[in-house]
Amino acid sequence: MLWGRGLWSPRRLPLPGPYQGTLKARGVLRCGVSEGIPGFSQRDASGRWTGLDADFCRAVAAAVLGDADKVEFVPLKASLRFQALEARRVDLLARNTTWTLTREAVLGVQFPAVLFYDGQGFMVPAASKVSTAKELDGATVCVEKGTTHERNLARYAGRNGLILTPLAIDSAGEVAFAFFAGRCAAYSSDSAQLVAARLKAPAGPEGYRILPERISKEPLAPAVWGGDPRWASVVRWVLFALILAEEECHPGQREGQGGGRGRARRLDLDGCIQARVPANGPDTRLGCAGDRGRGQLWRDLRAQPRNRESLAH
Repeated sequence: MLWGRGLWSPRRLPLPGPYQGTLKARGVLRCGVSEGIPGFSQRDASGRWTGLDADFCRAVAAAVLGDADKVEFVPLKASLRFQALEARRVDLLARNTTWTLTREAVLGVQFPAVLFYDGQGFMVPAASKVSTAKELDGATVCVEKGTTHERNLARYAGRNGLILTPLAIDSAGEVAFAFFAGRCAAYSSDSAQLVAARLKAPAGPEGYRILPERISKEPLAPAVWGGDPRWASVVRWVLFALILAEEECHPGQREGQGGGRGRARRLDLDGCIQARVPANGPDTRLGCAGDRGRGQLWRDLRAQPRNRESLAH
């Protein structure tokens, strides 16, 4: 079982604010996820949602409801994810979403903290003569509608004097299908998503290459609606706890059960996530570091708090 219950002990994390009554009455966390991106959120053969984002949803449920299984997963297209937050169809969005100024200042979405750092890249058929992104001049490029990828592609083309024609499609799965069907010379998305799509290629992953360039920085973060800053704080500190666990938690050990004061109780670092992108993808386990020895992912998230005392008080 990936998620150990009881992130905060001996009591559940207190949840003040407007969401308190709603979540307690409903007894389940509604979490918006992708329609199926391996390593982040997809259903396995038994129908269970797996991946880094799915397990983060379980971490929040364990912290606020006392049960990691009290999650209702809501698959969402990228173009509909913020409408789902605004309409309160979901309490939390954990759907490989980039933290941007426009989304925060204009849409009113809050991004509690960064969960995964990525960058936009390109994938081409292995038989293609293209070896760098600049050699795609004049090509049609598949992108997903409602993402930062369209704007990033236009900016990259403008900066480098290229003509790139986007084919924007309203579903990650349909974008990949169009690319594999030969409708585009390249597929542009976050590099981890390209890895995931490549693994599912009908002809096998060896038939496609991911080019070396990264044309953007994509800080991927969980998101909540901006009307309840206390709910955003709860989600933020669940993530901070997991980053601390990544640094300090090892299988078979119990660390960090320092006494707490005030409303936030003791932190039990047994409660940690282990999730990863499949073979050939970046290691994304958050929580116990496992066979990587002392954690490395927490160093990538070094701009965020790692101090045990900041979690205990």
